[in-house]
Parts: sequence; C-alpha cells; structure tokens
Amino acid sequence: MLQAISLTIAILGCLMIFPALADFMAGNPDWIVFTVSASVNLFVGGAIWLAMRRHDPDMDRREIFIFVPTVWLLSSLASAMPFYLSGLDVSFTDAMFESVSGLTTTGSTVLSNLDSLPPGILLWRSLTQWIGGLGVVVMGMVLLPSMRSGGQQLFQLESSDKGEKPFARSHVFTERIAILYLAVTTLCAITYLLLGMDPFDAFNHAMTTVSTGGFSTSDLSMGLYGTTGMLLASTFFMAVGGLPFIFLIRLSAGRFEWDIQITYYLVIVLSAALLVLINMPEGAFDTPAHRVATALFNVTSIITTTGYASQDYLMWGPAAIAIFFFLTFAGGCAGSTAGGFKQFRFVVIHQIIVNRLRQTIRPHQMEQMKYGQRLLDPQIASSVVTFSFLYTGTFIVFALIYGLLGLEFDTAISASATALANVGPGITEAIGPAGNFAGLSDAIKQMLCFEMIVGRLEIMSVYVMLVPGFWR
Repeated sequence: MLQAISLTIAILGCLMIFPALADFMAGNPDWIVFTVSASVNLFVGGAIWLAMRRHDPDMDRREIFIFVPTVWLLSSLASAMPFYLSGLDVSFTDAMFESVSGLTTTGSTVLSNLDSLPPGILLWRSLTQWIGGLGVVVMGMVLLPSMRSGGQQLFQLESSDKGEKPFARSHVFTERIAILYLAVTTLCAITYLLLGMDPFDAFNHAMTTVSTGGFSTSDLSMGLYGTTGMLLASTFFMAVGGLPFIFLIRLSAGRFEWDIQITYYLVIVLSAALLVLINMPEGAFDTPAHRVATALFNVTSIITTTGYASQDYLMWGPAAIAIFFFLTFAGGCAGSTAGGFKQFRFVVIHQIIVNRLRQTIRPHQMEQMKYGQRLLDPQIASSVVTFSFLYTGTFIVFALIYGLLGLEFDTAISASATALANVGPGITEAIGPAGNFAGLSDAIKQMLCFEMIVGRLEIMSVYVMLVPGFWR
C-alpha cells in the first residue's frame, strides 16, 4: 500500500515540473515554488518507494479500503503545496480546497481574476483535474467493483483471478485506460485549436473537459469562446467523458457492447436540454443554432459534473434552475470521469420499482430483475438501495452542518449538492456560475473538502471504515 501511495506522490512531483517550466518561460518567480514542491514530492515519494520496493505490492480488499481515501487525502496535501507557497497569497485552507476540488474533478474554486493569474498556476489547476480524472476512472473500474461500493461490481473487469486479490491483471486495463484517456484529450485539444483557441488555453481546457473537471483559464469559463462550434465541440467531449470507459475501450477494439445506462444518460441529457431550451430567454442568442448549442452545452456540463458555464444560467428563470438542480445529482455513467449519483443506479432502481409493482399485482409470480440483457444479482440491488439512503443522508446532514455554520438555507443545500456530486458551481448567486467559494468561512471550506472526497470515493468506501468491526 505504501509503495502505491509513494508512487502517486512521486508522479505528482514529476507533473509539477511542467508548470515550473511554464512560469520560468513567462518570467514568473513562482517557477521556484513549483521546483521546490516537485523536489519535495519526488524525494518523499521516491524514498518511500525505494524503502518498500521489495515488498509485495498486491493488496487485499481491506487494504484497498484504507488505500483509496488515504491516497486521495495525501495527494491533495501534496498538490496544495504550490498553491500555498505561490504568489497567490492564499491560506492553507484555500490551497487545500483548490487542490481537493481539482483532484476530485469537482471544479469549485476560491480563486478569481483567473485571466491575470500566472500560467504555472493555471496549468497546475488543469493538471490536477486531468490526473484526478484518470484516477477516478481507474478507481471506478479496478478498485471499487471489488469493494462492492454501491453496486459497482457490475463493472468488474474481466480477470482470471477470482481470489482475495482480484487485481492481478488490473495493470493491463490501467494501461489501456491511460492510452485512451490521453488520446481523447489530445483529440480534444486539437479540436479546440482548430476552432480558434490559443494553444495554452486549448491544452488546459482539453484536460479539464475530458476529465469533466471544469477548471478554466478565464473567469468567463467557456463563455470566452462561446461560439456555436466551440460549444458543440465541448459538449461532445464532455459527453464522452461521461461515458463508461470500459465501453470506450471495447469500442476502440472493435467490440460494440451497448450499456443500458448510456440510454438513460442520453435520454436525460436530451430531455433536459429540450426543457431548458423552452425556458431560455428570447433574443439573447445570435442564431437558433447558438441557442440550441448553449442549452446542450450547459445541460451536458452539469450532468457530467464538469461545471463549465457559457452564461449565468441562473438568469434563465426558476424552471431552468430546478432542472439544473436535478442534473446536479444525476451524474454521468459508472466507470466514467463524471461524479454524481450515476446512471447505472437509476437503471437498477427502475428495475427494483418495476419488479415490486409487478409482485404487487401478481404476488405468486417471481420475476428476476435484469440490467440490460444480464440478470441482476439481488445483492447488487440491495447495495444500490443502501447507497441511495447513504447518499441522501449525507447530502442532508452536510446541508444542515453548513446551515449551522452560517450559510443561508438555499446556499447550504446547493453547496452540499455540488460538493457531494462533484459538480462545481452551485445554483445560488453566491456560489453559482458567476460566483465562487472564496467568501465562505474556513470551517465550511474544510467540510466541503471532506464532502468532495466522500462523494468522489462513492461514500461507502469511506463510511465502511467507521464500522468498528472493520478494524478488528
């Protein structure tokens, strides 16, 4: 376990070299901060890895439960170092908030005047989301299924090892995920370049689009490049980021195996976009095509938990706000970079409801539930129901905590929802697409950091460690 954690920290240290070079070339003194941070992380990570290199790297299920939140927390601490030491003059809480928001691909920020920030900081924000998005996919496809976290075992990778260590071939899938992830990011960057973005912005936005993170290099977010073509291109790549990567890997290998959750995902996107389109103000767009592109872009941005905004959609009226609030919870597909409740759970819950209704009509007739063409294990259905209760309870408890810490009712609810679902902007003026989280107290930001990590790690993988029997 320590070997895997140390390797992660060392990788973060290596990535810090790129913003150091960006600041050095721009003549910004923060290149020293990134160089020092990179050296510290490489030294610590490298020293631990060398000390543990002879140990067996395989982990059993209990160690995986400990490893996942530990690596996320330590990675956030390591990534916060450049923010704290840089010329931003932010507190440690703000630096940690920005780091956690980046690595969890939430996209909430405490920074403003992004257009005038040095290139190193902007690049580091994007890199944290890009590496965080890759980590999310690997965790969702390799680690969480074995942990039986909320039904994720539906997506367990094919492996010949069915024993206590079901990760014997996980490195093969990790390599495939990384190659595909890099290829999609490169294609996205090239598309942005061809549509008129400058190279630096194209590279940064490609990383935060495919990772469904949403950090931008401008306070205007994608509104700075709000042409119809740019919005449609961004919508496409955000939508790809919200698809199951195991589906994309098989598709790239010439194997088309449809996943029923993709149907739910697309239906919700198109239906919500149509409802938003109906409620959008007239005369605020150049052409009907631009109006449609804006609706699709903002709906896709929220459901994939990216958090980009081309306009302040809170100005579109209460009906649009209600739709975006629902989309905050919905999320993308399981096994994607997106957060939220996840579409596969909607599929399972739909099957549970239909099955119960049929049993009410014909109590003596037993019907097995299905996930697409596959039989649905009752244990998976049970774990999804459990997850649903925990998810709802977590949202309510944190909203109450934020209210007790001084937030207004609607802002407390919005903050809890956006942190747990890893979306980014809320649906109130204070923390909406035109605002940020800088005005919140340190106590609230610290609680938001914890909630972002809990949401990113699928809740149950964190809460299981609160059970006394786990440690015996």
